Amino acid sequence: MNIIFIEPSFPSNQREFVRALHAAGARVIGIGERPQEYLDHEVTHWLFEYVQVKSVVHEPSLLKAVKYIQSKLWVDRIEATVEAHIMPVAKVREATGIPGTSVETAYLCRDKPAMKEVLRKAGISCAQSTRAKSADDARQFAASVGYPLIIKPPDGAGASGTYKVSNDKELERIIVESGIADGHAMAIEEFIEGHEGFIDTLTINGEVHHEFVTHYYPNVLEAMRERWISPQMITTNRLDEPGYVKVRDMARQVIKALNIETSATHMEWFYGPKGLKFSEIGCRPPGVGQWDVYNAANEFDLYFEWAHALSHEKIHTQPSRKYSAGMIALRPDGDGHIQGYSGVQVIQERYGDYIVASRLPDPGTPTQPVEAGYMANAWLRVRHPDYDKLRLIMNDIGQTLKVHAS
Repeated sequence: MNIIFIEPSFPSNQREFVRALHAAGARVIGIGERPQEYLDHEVTHWLFEYVQVKSVVHEPSLLKAVKYIQSKLWVDRIEATVEAHIMPVAKVREATGIPGTSVETAYLCRDKPAMKEVLRKAGISCAQSTRAKSADDARQFAASVGYPLIIKPPDGAGASGTYKVSNDKELERIIVESGIADGHAMAIEEFIEGHEGFIDTLTINGEVHHEFVTHYYPNVLEAMRERWISPQMITTNRLDEPGYVKVRDMARQVIKALNIETSATHMEWFYGPKGLKFSEIGCRPPGVGQWDVYNAANEFDLYFEWAHALSHEKIHTQPSRKYSAGMIALRPDGDGHIQGYSGVQVIQERYGDYIVASRLPDPGTPTQPVEAGYMANAWLRVRHPDYDKLRLIMNDIGQTLKVHAS
């Protein structure tokens, strides 16, 4: 099978998808923005051919590259795993007659107001929402729904560009800051109180073949605003317990409603006083190396499972569910440059057998802002057979291991 893969070398974990496709027996053709000599030896070995373009999100350039490849050999699929690449690739896919995620599905998985409108019609519980194109749109929605509200870009990812609004005064300020006052459309949603998590799937022809549920501690919006927090994401190995039935069913309803066929998905959800609420979906793998967490928890290779699904329309190995696993982000206590760490030896002595990966940047490394994300500074990946014990371990890591900067 001949599979085009978009941007094989950046970000760094893109190489894992190329590796997996090659291992699954696919002939991999890479399209990327960097010169071929930029790619490392292994990536070059895994690729059958490489085509450089000025931008993988510039549709004319991407289309020209794909047509060039099609002039030389049959193309079975064209795949992308980065959120910003999904829509351009879908448009080129349809223009060239290559199977895969459609433009409509890509749009619905990216545009939050349209997404929620379709899902509400399908009977899936979501926050009340609208697309505000003017200040009056925002004020009318606030008057109808009440506070608090969430305002964010219609196609945003994570908490980027997201505001929580609690009263009329804040709304007027955010109308200006967000660009709504200048006609820039934003998604406005009812704020949902409750615990936040996500469910990730690998689907083949619309059927879920792999799934993983992960919990945020604390919720993302709070985690991305407070430096002192060492936020955690923990995936459970108790997926078969009754408490997860609803979220697993919801994921399947969403996949059906959005016509997702063979793809990775990443779905956010809330559970609180109003019950289970769908939040949003990406028709792609999750970010922040989360598949590496699943691999550590389940003693298998999810990148290869994805590649095998694309190449052979079936999975290769079942996850062991032996461990719960998680990632904890460790923020510097100030801006500037990392000066050093405290508590590293203590944590190593207590939990070294459970730590499966880590990044502790060298002293002198410039710090990154909290808004840069969970992996921007220091982090650890940890696993344990018992979910509750893992939570205690990760709490202790967050309280003990400190990153000092000035």
